[in-house]
Amino acid sequence: MAKTLTRADLSEAVYRAVGLSRNESADLVESILQHISNAVVAGETVKISSFGTFSVREKGARMGRNPKTGEEVPIEPRRVLVFRPSHILKDKINGA
Repeated sequence: MAKTLTRADLSEAVYRAVGLSRNESADLVESILQHISNAVVAGETVKISSFGTFSVREKGARMGRNPKTGEEVPIEPRRVLVFRPSHILKDKINGA
């Protein structure tokens, strides 16, 4: 099973690579994640070069169907987070 990368792992990586204290590294990671999430919530697109782009897409209302009963159920309009990896990240994933 694949390991999950956590905030603590990111903080530890910053600590080792940059040489800030562990608390400063954790604060830096938290600040970056907060900036990204605030921008996405505000509807902005967040593009991280060589990684990918986060954006919010509006999905309209539609009729869905309960698969157990077959009953039609209205699905409310909503906003969804979309991530599109960069071609560089796609190439890394596919071993190019």
